[in-house]
Amino acid sequence: MCPRKPVLLTALMMLAQSLPAHADPLPPETLVERLTQGGYVLYIRHAQTESDYADQVTADPENCATQRVLSRTGWAQARAIGSAIDSAGIPVAEVLSSQYCRAWQTADLAFGYHEETAALNFEPAEDYSDVQIAAMRDRVAPLVLAEMQDSSNRVIVGHDDPFEALTGIYPEPQGVAYVLQVRDGAIEVLGAIAPDAWPGM
Repeated sequence: MCPRKPVLLTALMMLAQSLPAHADPLPPETLVERLTQGGYVLYIRHAQTESDYADQVTADPENCATQRVLSRTGWAQARAIGSAIDSAGIPVAEVLSSQYCRAWQTADLAFGYHEETAALNFEPAEDYSDVQIAAMRDRVAPLVLAEMQDSSNRVIVGHDDPFEALTGIYPEPQGVAYVLQVRDGAIEVLGAIAPDAWPGM
């Protein structure tokens, strides 16, 4: 028998079940301007890897040798994204990443620090059931909905499938960043910035 979820977490999950995209996705320049004001969540899919295949069934999150890893291009990409964010004057108060090496390495290369959380990990399957999709969504949603400093932003460095479970949007390509806003208890996707489309890059 599954334990009962805390009332607050259950409420957050219910709020996150409807996540509308912005009617007209904002261009990168406008997204960066918004981010400089603080109060947003920036969800970054990890930078480019050496290959692209589903490793979540056999990968050990604590053993990089069992996982897809960043390519040389990915390492440079992560550094460039972090440099662009810094140059734009975007304030970052916290950086969360999954436990997978390609995610926390992207976070560390870009920002110099990170906090790992299993909430951003995959479900161990290639073809997800509705229950597994809901499980990923319900783990990620509280990280987005949690209160933050109005004058700063929260960065989440994660993966494609958990983001799609949360928003219904498949994040492509690797290194893409989505700007999320929490308004009236709902999560809104304002738009995306491709890894090579940061203003000033």
